[in-house]
Amino acid sequence: MTAVADQNHTDRKDHTDRMDHSDGTGPPGPPDHAGRPTGRTEHAGGVAASGYVPQPAPEAGRPGSSGTEAEGAGHARVPAASSGTEPSAPKGDVPADPWDDGLIARRATDSAAPDEERSPLDAPARGGSSAPGTLPLAYDGALRSRLDALRELVGLSRARLDNHTLAEAARVLDEASARRRLSGQHTVVAIAGATGSGKSQLFNALAGVTISETGVRRPTTSSPIACSWSDGAAALIDRLGIPGRLRRRPVPGPEGEAQLTGLVLVDLPDHDSAAVQHREQVDRILKLVDAVIWVVDPEKYADAALHERYLRPMAGHAEVMFVVLNQVDRLPGEAAEQILDDLRRLLDEDGVALGEHGEPGAAVLALSALTGDGLGELRGALGKFVAERGAAARRVSADVDAAATGLKQVYAAGQGVGLAEDAREEFADRLADAVGATAAGDAAERAWLRNANRACGTPWLRLWRWYHDRGGPPTGKLAVRPPADTEATARQRVEQAVRTVSDRASAGLPAPWAQAVREAAVRGSQGLSESLDELAAGAGLPSGRPPRPGWWPVAVLVQAAMTLLQVVGGLWLAGQIAGVLAPNLWFPVLLMLCGIVGGPLVEWGCRLAARGPARRYGQGAERRLREAAASCGRARVLDPVAAELLRYREVREQYGKVVRAGAG
Repeated sequence: MTAVADQNHTDRKDHTDRMDHSDGTGPPGPPDHAGRPTGRTEHAGGVAASGYVPQPAPEAGRPGSSGTEAEGAGHARVPAASSGTEPSAPKGDVPADPWDDGLIARRATDSAAPDEERSPLDAPARGGSSAPGTLPLAYDGALRSRLDALRELVGLSRARLDNHTLAEAARVLDEASARRRLSGQHTVVAIAGATGSGKSQLFNALAGVTISETGVRRPTTSSPIACSWSDGAAALIDRLGIPGRLRRRPVPGPEGEAQLTGLVLVDLPDHDSAAVQHREQVDRILKLVDAVIWVVDPEKYADAALHERYLRPMAGHAEVMFVVLNQVDRLPGEAAEQILDDLRRLLDEDGVALGEHGEPGAAVLALSALTGDGLGELRGALGKFVAERGAAARRVSADVDAAATGLKQVYAAGQGVGLAEDAREEFADRLADAVGATAAGDAAERAWLRNANRACGTPWLRLWRWYHDRGGPPTGKLAVRPPADTEATARQRVEQAVRTVSDRASAGLPAPWAQAVREAAVRGSQGLSESLDELAAGAGLPSGRPPRPGWWPVAVLVQAAMTLLQVVGGLWLAGQIAGVLAPNLWFPVLLMLCGIVGGPLVEWGCRLAARGPARRYGQGAERRLREAAASCGRARVLDPVAAELLRYREVREQYGKVVRAGAG
């Protein structure tokens, strides 16, 4: 495997073909600063015919670049392989001497090169799937269940929560779906750090060749650079938005690179860079990679920007994090161990679990990328980490945990939320009071008694009552229209009942769902008072007279007999006074007294007997009005409120599946 050269940054349409010696021979490039060869040039037909490799134009501001010659770190001139033909002089600023820096140059645009000349690393992903020969990522059953529950949760919440609240959960679902379609044989690891922490130096040390530019100028790394240890990672790097000119391949070193097969290493810009676009690139790529190596130095390992902006929010991603204390060669004696202990203390305060004593968590290491001290330990930990092929799934699982934690305030509620039965009964009682169910029952009872008194009373009293009531409303009927002040009071009672039941139903719910419950109650209360008035008119007292019990005819006959006695006694007494009949005052007076006394006694007895039926009649009228009011309130207010509570219970159940699966 050969190293990959920096991309030609010019706009010229010529490009460098790959060169390969079939016999494995070829002059090795000059050693780099670490003493390793920078690679060997490889022949392909196109370059063998031309006899030289064009030199890329120097980047502006790059150290060691001047005039027409770029002599950065690790770059050196080597003669091109002889093809028997002298190369023609290059045009413009390109020097006549052929050059090679030990890395195969690539074009920035893949479309200019034939498909057979492209590296598998640069093969474009088709349909977002992994490259041929690679297996897509597979999630286990628990993670699939959590993702399904989160997807169902987002779907049920769309109508109640705003897009901003659900944005992170939707992003996690999208990224999890996108990552699942890509290679499961590769692990994308980003190297992140602050200015001057030496992350690019560590990147180069792991790759075995100078790929990422290092130096004292800040910021040094302006764009993310990817280095893949095996083929088939093009789609993964495409997902990160890293162009082909910034993709590299490592050089095999004496340590052996087989242990890192499947690793895709990404060098990020400084997370504390003064350039806003650099920080934006870091934030964007950190959400897409499978794991992160945080590189800190002895001076800035306790930087608040690192801990508060990144480590603390990503504490749940500890299993896919490495924290590396670099530049330990600058520390005397036991200072490195002391700083490492203090770093562990800070990570513990951030909530980052440390992978110590075999427990899952972040690995904390100390090394020097400059001298190579501790680099083997990191390489071995990375090799084991990549070989497990589980980083991507653990990253997605941690993302689901973070999304669930962010949604806790809109789903988690107190105990006993909902609308209890006593609250429903209280709401029905308030509506019954608003329509005057109790008063209507009392009025029905009085109407029944009044009709009983009129039916069973003496004829003389009935005649008097008829004369007195002939200008009033019909017997047994109520006034159709209540007074204006009574109607306004009833409306206020209805509104108060709706507010009370909505407050009790929404008590303990998260703010969005409590608002949805209150809005459903308010919508249902519109027109409720008018509906209650119509129901009161239809379900109140029936028109006409109340029904008569079976003993009423007997009482009427007895009352008629008492009246007949009075009439007979009066006529008998009148005949005696007129001299038509023989004088005998005792019998007519006795008959008259029996009729006069017996009539009121019969009426009094009927009144006592009528109390029970009258009470039952009034209770029936009150019950019918209460049931009608409760039915109207249930259909207009309680059912919509119950529907909102049911929707919340559904989403709460889905949220519980996400959280419980994560805890399990």
